[in-house]
Amino acid sequence: MADGYRIIGAEMSPYSVKVRSYFRYKGIPHQWVLRNAASQAEFEKYGRMPIIPLVVTPDDAGIQDSTPIIDQLEKLHPEPSIHPVETATNFISTLIEEFGDEWGNKWMFHYRWAREIDQRCSAGRIARMRAPKASEEEHAALTEQVRVRMVERVWFVGSNELTASQIETGFEDMLGMLNDHLSTRPYLFGARPAFGDFGLWGQLYELWTDPTAGAIIEGSSPHVLDWIQRMLWPRAEGVFESWKALAPTMMPILTRQVGRQFWTWTLANEKALAETKDEFSVTLGDKVWIQKPQKYHARSLDMLRAKYAAIADKRDLDMILAAAGCLAGLRA
Repeated sequence: MADGYRIIGAEMSPYSVKVRSYFRYKGIPHQWVLRNAASQAEFEKYGRMPIIPLVVTPDDAGIQDSTPIIDQLEKLHPEPSIHPVETATNFISTLIEEFGDEWGNKWMFHYRWAREIDQRCSAGRIARMRAPKASEEEHAALTEQVRVRMVERVWFVGSNELTASQIETGFEDMLGMLNDHLSTRPYLFGARPAFGDFGLWGQLYELWTDPTAGAIIEGSSPHVLDWIQRMLWPRAEGVFESWKALAPTMMPILTRQVGRQFWTWTLANEKALAETKDEFSVTLGDKVWIQKPQKYHARSLDMLRAKYAAIADKRDLDMILAAAGCLAGLRA
């Protein structure tokens, strides 16, 4: 057996830093291994999918996909728990984790590749990560290669001429509400990080490291900025709050962002996959959203539904979810 875990990931991957933050919070011994040519053989040995992070366990097994990684590690390292005791708050944290992974990634990917300044900055960082010893000429060529390839992939998260303004308006709306919410607590659900913190934080951390989004965060949302930096090395500073205490500033986030935007899109994406459509449109608020269906999201939605179904007494939770516009699809 190895002495600890190995996380093969990248600083520019929101899911990699999400898992690393979790390991740091739990105090689980691990090594942070950069995914590049030097680690490729190890990645191929343990990875089943071409995604990061890949966690190699002390028992010589590989785990992939950030949410299942954390779910599995939480069973082995239950303290300090990332799950609030209160049933409704616990599931809302899980829903925020899913929202961060799937909707927050739209903000992150769009801002990273929508403007030339962000494209060149990000492509340059990726190129240097892949080839740290490249000459300036080689680095410039690889940077351009990465830039062209990634800009062509923004369609994957739904970023296009029609949706660009919706993504950016939604991001700024979320920042405002999140800044209010974090003005009176260090973490989303109180004085210690919850599941929802890790999922949402991974995307916000990456946004902060890029020029355009980073300037927006630093110029408008000091409490969000504090939280971003706090989550690099999170620690328990107290207890989780009750839903009653959280609701005044959390409910607007659930209603305007999770329900009206993400959940409406989620069900439309699922329907498009079932009907094998190449493209779908859905009205989010008063705007039309068009994109190609995202196949992976159907899997994460199934996992979320399974967690909801496992809850014995859903009465209080269902009232909150119904008010936020997130209940109907969970009952499917």
